[in-house]
Amino acid sequence: MSRIFIIDDDISFGMMLQTWLRKQGYEVEVSSSVKTAEGILRRQSFNLIISDLRLPDGDGIMLLSWLRERKITTPFFVMTGYADVQSAVLAMKLGAMDYLQKPIIPDILKTKVETALKQKPAEESKDEKSENRSFVKGNSETIRRVYSHISLVAPTKMSVLLLGESGTGKEYLARMIHEQSNRKDKPFVAVDCGSLSKELAPSELFGHLKGSFTTAIADKKGVFTEASGGTVFLDEIGNLSYEVQKQLLRALQEQKVRPVGSVNDISIDVRIVAATNEDLNKAIAEGRFRQDLYHRINEFSIIVPPLRERVEDIPNFVECFIAEANEELGKSINSIDKEALSTLQQQQWNGNLRELRNVIRRAVLFAENDTITVESLPVFQTAASNTADDDLALRPGDEENQIKKALYIAHGNKTIAARLLQIDRKTLYNKMHALGMI
Repeated sequence: MSRIFIIDDDISFGMMLQTWLRKQGYEVEVSSSVKTAEGILRRQSFNLIISDLRLPDGDGIMLLSWLRERKITTPFFVMTGYADVQSAVLAMKLGAMDYLQKPIIPDILKTKVETALKQKPAEESKDEKSENRSFVKGNSETIRRVYSHISLVAPTKMSVLLLGESGTGKEYLARMIHEQSNRKDKPFVAVDCGSLSKELAPSELFGHLKGSFTTAIADKKGVFTEASGGTVFLDEIGNLSYEVQKQLLRALQEQKVRPVGSVNDISIDVRIVAATNEDLNKAIAEGRFRQDLYHRINEFSIIVPPLRERVEDIPNFVECFIAEANEELGKSINSIDKEALSTLQQQQWNGNLRELRNVIRRAVLFAENDTITVESLPVFQTAASNTADDDLALRPGDEENQIKKALYIAHGNKTIAARLLQIDRKTLYNKMHALGMI
């Protein structure tokens, strides 16, 4: 039976598509974020991947790039509610097989799925070197202190909490901790806690038995069982619901999990590395995060510096991202001129390494010669570095135009756009859904 993987943050739409495809005779799994999808794709293989373009922590193109970096050539469809020609072109350049616009027409989707599944899949490779090759270690004093702390704590059994803004490379550092530990030969499993609803989290974390709920068509191992002997990376742990925090604390304290629908506990042996861009002490004071869980995961904390505090590392990252984009896009950019590099070093980079990578990818795509110039870069605006811009603070009225303006200034980065609008990312997504923008 062919296996299809759907990634869409509209959970009801994803479930509807899952139900329809199952009726066509396919085995279907659904995810709602880039990071959760990456975790699943590290552990499972599929015959077809169908991803929404706009996702809470990135986009379908980002996921496609991640796959191609790892030589995973599974047929890939991108879905979008936007008539975005540039994104379509970029997706096709990166190797997407097709580009679908919502609302999806079942007959057309059926034909395209059948065509994709008839193709002979290319050999896939998931070796660790490929997985980490696009990240360059920095040489700034601030990041060297981070590496020193990692070397100190990695060989121990201590739980580690990584504190830093979104896009600073916390998952890479978590993997570095794992690789320098005694567990390096066991699995490293990453979980995007922001995508775990109160209803689905127990199944994702602890597993379930077949028939334990409507869509449980087979037994499923949870993250903690899959990572046995290794490391579990709980990204954005501050986004977990309070009820799920309670269940997680029990699992960590007792080193046991109970799959949904089971009456038996399973012993686990995992090391926890957690990360957040939220002030957990504030969340504790507001009753949104359990203090006992905080102390359990915070045996050792590391503050990950934002890119604007390590400007001297930008040239190294730019060189790395250019090489990465050349391979992705079939280009041969050799360098970046001084003016363009200086422009990059003067930016605030609220989206950090993730934002810089996206800017370089687009610059490589649009560069006319073999050198990135200022003309190849997006038009940076000073408002993008000011998270308290009164002109952009979201107020009742013409919210759609305000959101569009913020997304334009932020070059599509929703984390930055939310900051410009002085709201959180979840609120931005809810408003965009309500306005029919995604």
